Amino acid sequence: MLLSSPLLAVPDYRCLNYITISANGRSVKAKVVDECDSTMGCDDEHDYQPPCPNNIVDASKAVWEALGIPEDD
Repeated sequence: MLLSSPLLAVPDYRCLNYITISANGRSVKAKVVDECDSTMGCDDEHDYQPPCPNNIVDASKAVWEALGIPEDD
């Protein structure tokens, strides 16, 4: 499955490339479109998102559904 939904908090070199996310015996390819580059909290350029923990991927609802992961997990 190929999705163009946003992912966040990944290194610069991944932006605008596709990555594969696997869980529950399923895999999804998703396009990386943005990242948070601050552990102190983001500014206007980063939509004022809260600080990002290391090695965290945030994805759209479509990605989690494709992987069979319930919304509340």
